[in-house]
Amino acid sequence: MDYIIKGYEPECMFRFFEDISAIPRGSNNEAGIADFLVSFAQERNLKYFRDDLNNVLIKMPATAGYESEPAVLLQGHTDMVCEKNAATEHDFLTDPLRLYIKDGYLHADGTTLGADNGVAVALMMALLDGAAAEHPALECLFTSSEETGLIGAIGFDYSHVTARSMINLDVEGEGQVTVGCAGGCRTDIRIPVEFVKAAGDAMTLSISGLMGGHSGADITLGRANANKLMGRILLALRREYDYNLISFNGGLMGNAIPRECEAVITCANAQELKSKALKIADDIAAELCAADEGFKFSCQRIDTPQLMMNCASTRRVVTAIGTVQDGVLRMSTDIEGLAEFSCNLGVVTTDEHEVELVFNSRSAIESQLEAAIDYLDALADMCDSTAEHYSRYPGWKYAKQSPLRDKYMVAAREVLGVEPEVLAIHAGLECGVVKSHVPDMDIIAIGPNAQNIHTPDERLELSSFSRMFKIVERMLKK
Repeated sequence: MDYIIKGYEPECMFRFFEDISAIPRGSNNEAGIADFLVSFAQERNLKYFRDDLNNVLIKMPATAGYESEPAVLLQGHTDMVCEKNAATEHDFLTDPLRLYIKDGYLHADGTTLGADNGVAVALMMALLDGAAAEHPALECLFTSSEETGLIGAIGFDYSHVTARSMINLDVEGEGQVTVGCAGGCRTDIRIPVEFVKAAGDAMTLSISGLMGGHSGADITLGRANANKLMGRILLALRREYDYNLISFNGGLMGNAIPRECEAVITCANAQELKSKALKIADDIAAELCAADEGFKFSCQRIDTPQLMMNCASTRRVVTAIGTVQDGVLRMSTDIEGLAEFSCNLGVVTTDEHEVELVFNSRSAIESQLEAAIDYLDALADMCDSTAEHYSRYPGWKYAKQSPLRDKYMVAAREVLGVEPEVLAIHAGLECGVVKSHVPDMDIIAIGPNAQNIHTPDERLELSSFSRMFKIVERMLKK
């Protein structure tokens, strides 16, 4: 393999990142990366355990002089969010990522990079390959399907773990140590729709060019949700025009803020409706944050298809999408700048029977997650539909005493030369799941500088990734 990343240490860590970037590893497609990890362990005569969910645990003995030191668990997930630009030709089930370097950052051409959480996989592989000269016994847990609800972590058998200190490697931000996170729940609402013979002029309304981002980490940044903007436009058009919905499709992942959306409608006077829709879109563009300056809205005439939704179905779908609570619902009163409670309408899809809405609710407070379930149940009831709640996972509460956190603070000061920041995040982490299974586990979460995760603009600062390894290496020393 011709490696493009050169000049960074440890060299093997960056090569491992390129190796796994050639293996398709979208959520629920982790068999290939699990096979790769098992072969890696077998080649080095390391003990390993693989389960039916494609979680892989690999153990490495302590180096000389560290045999009496307590074992340390390192953990991250193998799957990645599969997002691409509309014009990018890429099959996430078969194609390797096309990597390139620009200004010290690693990118993927037109797709997500998978630094979330490929950095964890590559760093753990480097440790297991001997990149750290001194360390206690290591237990490296590679979990599956994190991006679709922490499924691997929830289903793993933690009796295989002996360590009581864990370094999670699934956050972004050099010089920061995460010590708490939100819990979450996924919800699918399926609105039944009826189709009738289509009449009138057909038009495709499209939104593109939004920044998008992580529905937890980026939810406080004011980035627009393409599904919600389209719902707003359709609600506003309903004041003056009668129209019927043919389809509504937007977003790809429940935990990503959708960047693109398309609605197809029929109406009596396409030209008048188009003029009004463009005016509404211009008003919206003036409201958006700087990150969404690429916002584009278009209306295009198309041939009228055979079927359209009836008036009642159109009303139910547009009302649900246009009025549902989305974004930050409450900010923390204890930690400045931290979202406490949020909901993201990540995906809308249409088929011949129903329109499906996929939500991701987050909160560190269990009662707020219960409230989110009640809200969405009520929305489903008003739309004569049903709500399915699943993939619920616990939050991770801040611990006042943490020897592992103390070790990190010392190591980060030495490597970075600055005082590290201690914070909690609104994103869901597997730390809460591990803590629920192993209550006496001392946990921290760290990561390198990576921006725009869950979007095709994702990028990883290579020098920061190298420094991250140095921090972990120092933490593992006596």
